[in-house]
Amino acid sequence: MEQLAAREPDLLILDWMMPHVSGVEVCALVKKNPFTSHIPVLMLTARSEIQSKVEGFEAGADDYLGKPFEPFELVMRVAALLRASRQASERNPTSGLPGGRIIQDEMTRRVAQNQNFAVLYIDLTNFKPFADNFGFVIADALIAGVGRALRESVEACGASGDFAGHIGGDDFIIVAARENIESIAREARLRYAAVLAQSLDAQTMRENTFTGVDREGLKRDFPLPGLLCIALEVEPEKWISADHLGAFAAEMKRRARGQEDGVMVVGSV
Repeated sequence: MEQLAAREPDLLILDWMMPHVSGVEVCALVKKNPFTSHIPVLMLTARSEIQSKVEGFEAGADDYLGKPFEPFELVMRVAALLRASRQASERNPTSGLPGGRIIQDEMTRRVAQNQNFAVLYIDLTNFKPFADNFGFVIADALIAGVGRALRESVEACGASGDFAGHIGGDDFIIVAARENIESIAREARLRYAAVLAQSLDAQTMRENTFTGVDREGLKRDFPLPGLLCIALEVEPEKWISADHLGAFAAEMKRRARGQEDGVMVVGSV
C-alpha cells in the first residue's frame, strides 16, 4: 500500500497466495480506498473452487485468471482491463457521456478517413447562476438529463457512428454526418425541454425565470437555462486541430448570445 501511495499504477496483478498477506486482502484494501478504488485488479490463483472466485470478486477484483495460464491470455486480459479502465475514466460521471481524448479521437479518425462531417457544440445558458440558486443536486440532475437527451437525439436522428460527448461542465458536443446535424439539434432541443420540466417545479416553469447573482455580484432575474447550439461543418482539407475548432466554436458562442432559441450554423471550417 505504501508503494501504491508513492506511485499509482495503471493496473494491479495480485496472486491469491502472497507472503504475509493474501492477494484478496490487498484487493479489498485497494477497493475500499476512494483514492485507489478505480485501479483495475486482476487476480491470479491456482484455486479452482467457485467460492474462491466469489471471494475475489466480492473483494473488488475486476477479472480472474486461473493457474496455469498461457502468457498470451494474460496479455490479452491486461489489455482489455486497461482499455475498459481508460474508457471509464474518460466518461463524465454525471452525464455518462465520453469526453476528453475520446472526443478528439473521434474527430481525428473522421479527418484521417477524409470524411466531411459536422460538429454541434452545445452549452446551457445561465447555468452557473442556475446552479448557484438551485443547488448542485438539481444542477447535476439537469446535466445528467442533457446527457441522456443528447444521446437519445443522436440515436433517433443520427446515423451509425454519430457521436455525443461531454466536454465538461455545461459544455457538450455532437459529431455527426452533416446531413443529420440540424435534425439532431432540433430533437435535442425538444428533449431538453422535457428534461428541464422534470427538473423544476411547475411554478418555476410557468414563470420561466429565476433570481440569481450575475458576474458583477448583483442579483437579477435570469431566463431558465436554454440550449445554445453552434453547428460547424468540417472539411478534412481545412482541418487544423480539435483545439483550433473548439476555439472557433467558443468565439461563435460568444457572438450568438441572445439567440438561444435557435441553432446557429456556421460555414465550413
